Amino acid sequence: MPGVARIGSGIPLVARSREMTRLRAALDEAARGEAGAVLLAGDAGVGKTRLVDELSATAGDALVLNGRCLDVGETGLPYLPFTEALGQVRQAGLLDVEARPALGLLLPELALPAGRDGGTSVSGLPSHLTGRRPEQDVGQLQLFDAVHGLLGELAEERPVLLVLEDLHWADASTRYLLSFLLSRLRAQRLLVVATYRSDDLHRSHPLRPLLNELVRLPAVQRLDLTPLSAIDARSFVAALADDLPDDVVLEVAERSDGNPFFAEELIAVASCGDREVPWTLAEVLLTRIEGLSPQAQRVVRVASVGGRSVRHDLLRDVAGMDDVGLDGVLREAVQHHVLVVDGAEVYTFRHALLRETVYLDLLPGERVRLHAAYADRLASSGGRGAAAALAHHSLESHDLVRALRASVEAGEEAKAAGAPAESLRHLEQALKLWHAVPAGDRPAGLTELSLLRSASWAAGTAGQPERAIAFARTGTTAVDESDPEEAAEMWRRFAQALQVLDGTDDEKYHAVEEAWRLVRDRPASRARAWVLAVWAAALRNDRKYVEARERAEMAVADGRAAGADSAVADGLTTLGLLDEPDGEISRAREHLTDAVACAMEADAVTTELRARYYLGLHHYDLGELAEAGRAFDEGVARAKATGLTWSSFGLELRILQVLTKYYRGEWDGAATAAEPPGLRVSSTVSARLAAAGTHVAVGRGEFDQADRMIRELRADWHRDLQIALITGGTGAELALWRGQPELAVDRIADAISWSRKEGEWTLAGIRLAALGVAGHVEIAARARRRKDREAEEQAVRAGRELAEYARTTAEMGMPRTGVLGPEGRAWLARAAAEESRLTGAGDPDRWRCAVDVFGFGSVFEQAVCRWRLAEALLGADRREEAAAELRLASAVADELGAAPLREVLDLVARRARVALRDVGPRDRVDPFTPRERSVLELVALGRTNRQVGEELYISEKTVSVHLSRIMAKLGASRRAEAVANAFDRGLLDLPGQPVEQASSDLGTSARHPAG
Repeated sequence: MPGVARIGSGIPLVARSREMTRLRAALDEAARGEAGAVLLAGDAGVGKTRLVDELSATAGDALVLNGRCLDVGETGLPYLPFTEALGQVRQAGLLDVEARPALGLLLPELALPAGRDGGTSVSGLPSHLTGRRPEQDVGQLQLFDAVHGLLGELAEERPVLLVLEDLHWADASTRYLLSFLLSRLRAQRLLVVATYRSDDLHRSHPLRPLLNELVRLPAVQRLDLTPLSAIDARSFVAALADDLPDDVVLEVAERSDGNPFFAEELIAVASCGDREVPWTLAEVLLTRIEGLSPQAQRVVRVASVGGRSVRHDLLRDVAGMDDVGLDGVLREAVQHHVLVVDGAEVYTFRHALLRETVYLDLLPGERVRLHAAYADRLASSGGRGAAAALAHHSLESHDLVRALRASVEAGEEAKAAGAPAESLRHLEQALKLWHAVPAGDRPAGLTELSLLRSASWAAGTAGQPERAIAFARTGTTAVDESDPEEAAEMWRRFAQALQVLDGTDDEKYHAVEEAWRLVRDRPASRARAWVLAVWAAALRNDRKYVEARERAEMAVADGRAAGADSAVADGLTTLGLLDEPDGEISRAREHLTDAVACAMEADAVTTELRARYYLGLHHYDLGELAEAGRAFDEGVARAKATGLTWSSFGLELRILQVLTKYYRGEWDGAATAAEPPGLRVSSTVSARLAAAGTHVAVGRGEFDQADRMIRELRADWHRDLQIALITGGTGAELALWRGQPELAVDRIADAISWSRKEGEWTLAGIRLAALGVAGHVEIAARARRRKDREAEEQAVRAGRELAEYARTTAEMGMPRTGVLGPEGRAWLARAAAEESRLTGAGDPDRWRCAVDVFGFGSVFEQAVCRWRLAEALLGADRREEAAAELRLASAVADELGAAPLREVLDLVARRARVALRDVGPRDRVDPFTPRERSVLELVALGRTNRQVGEELYISEKTVSVHLSRIMAKLGASRRAEAVANAFDRGLLDLPGQPVEQASSDLGTSARHPAG
């Protein structure tokens, strides 16, 4: 039958050719290295599973992995669909468990060693917040990175199709992992297909905001599976049951409303000879159940309480049957297509709607008794997810005492599995039950305070800072000061939670001071050391340096006495950050190096990465780019080795790695490191990483790509000032390379205005000012050529104002040592040199100074300054010196692949008659001398004799002599005729400049950058 395809089960797939074509095209693209994802939406029973089954069956040599979400109440396992998929990988012998130990969080038989110090162990409690950084769960990040890496590794061998079904039931951690993976789809041979019920997504459904975010990713497409049309519904029914009379086929098609599952169930009823076909799907499904024997009906009802899937042994015990009797009724249920065998000893309802209908048909008392029976059985069993399932069944059977204990255990289980969102859900349930359970029946050793602190940590690591603060604030009202350390930990937790949000300084300091009051007169302890470490970091962030040093030194001393190595590492890092502004360079380096070693000894990974970041930044600020590069490379490698590539400090290290490699001239490495984690910028830190990558894109002349990224990142300026400062500068550079100085100065003004609005005097503002002055130089030069004195004066005035802004910014942003760093000094010299060009030829001495100060290691910027120095030297008729600078700059441009710089250097060299490279044999004789050709090119661009002389550094009279010779060689009597003849004879070729535009105002002013 046309339009009908049969899948493995024999059920026809009708009128889905368009959807299948899109899915197969997406899989083909993935096989070619264009990773993608399809979100397959549709009502319950509309055929989503049939469609993905067909895709899986025809996936060729692709590795097909499947996972299914279950209702939260049915399972206690977070990440369930990924656990199922990775189980298939291991069964295929494709999983090296030792290479990715974090996968032990998903696979029960693997174990992940815990950290020795509670400060930053893999259990999920981060050691410390720095500034306004979001809290992160170390175990979760390591798990995410491991799954991402494994799928990428599998995709290197062959295409991978990952099918995730029923996302509407996905737990929060599964949703986070899915978002993580889809935002990082790039060139992997991977296709992810995820299905969900669109009719289940009510306004407050947690999947809604995730879908809104995912569909904006370029690699993600949404595919809506709509009900069958009337014609297709009739074709479907006829294909499925060709022995039915036409009138029954028509009636079934009409009643099914285009829902294939409903139609299939109606067919089953009609095929039994029952002409009184039920009207609703629930009635149809119950009719199927009523066709079973009474014993089989009872077992199916028992199974429905267990969830979509239930183990044989669990069902046997709850139903109170022996294996032989159970096997008989299960065989009957399978034969009647109510249950299907799903792996070894597991039975699953054929469709989720079937299970839901049976469960809702239970009497209230019957439902409670069955939940209680499941709880009794689970209470005596262990295994992964048992605690969460026990909590669910205990709640449904109104056993609050057991529900409280199980909820607490489930929270710990979820935390150990790297699922903070699920841990929070269980802890919140425990807190709700706390006062409903008599004190004598509560778990021994558990207090409401410890529950509140755990809930605050879980909320913070799950990315819910407001709730983290709320739990911690409530905890401070419940502290028992008879246990000072415990009470201080609660206040310290409150202070750390407050650090994430702005405008909470007063409350934050009050919290940490309360914590200190409780342990001030106590012996050294872990709690006391961490209170001091958190206090020291907060004081340093607020520039209260003297008090910060005192607290940090005390934190180190207490941490060493109490054996709290992670607190020691944190305190040492803060001391290192305080030493550098005081001019104690060697001591700062020693403290930061010791902090790295101490954090590694304590297995405090996040504290270690923080220390490595600041150690590299220490070298970077001093202009020691080689040492900084090593520190950042080691930090990035360490982040990757610990599975924290995508953590805040993992990405921060990569940002500085990109910038360091860019400045050192390692542009290939910079471009690789700058690749964003996803096709779309999705977070503040990854946006900054993408911003850093625009340096290389602009420098290499990848203008379209750079322009797209710079424009996209403009929407992220509100997230982080550094994004504005970086892309404001690279955006201006791009505009200058393209001959758009007006756009360049607009972008500079926008970025400076943004930084002023933020109240920041940052040294990056010096770079912006220098580039802005360069833009005004070009505007002034154009106005001068047009003899527009007013516009010229305005540009000169604006340029001088920006140069003054650079000097003011240098003074305001000066570190406490009173010494500007190498990079700041270099850009200040560049601003002064650019200022010297506002009214004509630049000052060679100022440009020589800029070349020298950029010699601290900024390869490209120094080459740009050499170019400008050469122009200034030519203006002063110092040609030999200019030639030397041009050759040095040209060598750098060639090595870096800096195409725009190479072009302008070639242009200047040609006009100055300087050979930059060895010239090969000529294909033809050029009738013009190099100087005549330079004159002819500028005349073709509409320059007057005077302007030609200024650009070629010769007199106007000399230009006239060269022009006369040119006209004689071309047999022309006028300038325009000479240009036209040269074009006609193929002797003049200006790329991108047709003859009719020969008089346009183009030239060096339209071709050069600010650097």
